[in-house]
Amino acid sequence: MRLKYKYMGEIMRNLNLLLLIALFVVVPSAWAVEVAPRISDREIVERLTRLEEGQQALNASQQTLRSEMNLRFNELREDTNTRFAELRSDMNARFELITWMLGLFISIASITLGFVVRIQWQMNKRQTQMEKALETQKDEMTFLKGLVEKLLPTGRVL
Repeated sequence: MRLKYKYMGEIMRNLNLLLLIALFVVVPSAWAVEVAPRISDREIVERLTRLEEGQQALNASQQTLRSEMNLRFNELREDTNTRFAELRSDMNARFELITWMLGLFISIASITLGFVVRIQWQMNKRQTQMEKALETQKDEMTFLKGLVEKLLPTGRVL
């Protein structure tokens, strides 16, 4: 039994120490709370009135900002539309120039092709005339050779 009481004193001491620590932790936090001063109804009404006036001023400034922003957006939209119109007219001018240059190139290529075809036709015509002339000369040579062979004895060669 004595052992039982021996440990009992130690437990009591630890319990007292724990209570002392809890007291030091809890009590200062309770002292840290401030008591709010009492506000009268009149003060509450005055503060609410000031808050409503401030809210109305904020709403007015917000409306002003909104109208200024809408005006600026409209200006930006008009500026953008103007720039797009300028770009479109510039692109149309460039396409007209490209169309004109393409037409000029096709015309020059057609004229050159026409000259080449005409020269080829003339050369073909001259070649046909030369072939006819050579054929005629060949026939004449054959005729003359045949005459010469008839007139000269067969053993002799010119």
